[in-house]
Amino acid sequence: MSGDRNTCGGPYDEGSECGDPAVFEIGRHNRAPLPVCPLHLGPSLLVGAGVLWPPVISLVGRP
Repeated sequence: MSGDRNTCGGPYDEGSECGDPAVFEIGRHNRAPLPVCPLHLGPSLLVGAGVLWPPVISLVGRP
């Protein structure tokens, strides 16, 4: 992640769904990591496109 904090992309990586700061990044197959807030971590693991299994989750910030 870059020096500035990314915002949550929501479970579908639409960007406009949630404006909260990203706290986690979820690794995905052949895609950039998905930045998510704590609220969208679970739904992103379930319905996110290309999410690796077992999931690869990185802590990138604090709430």
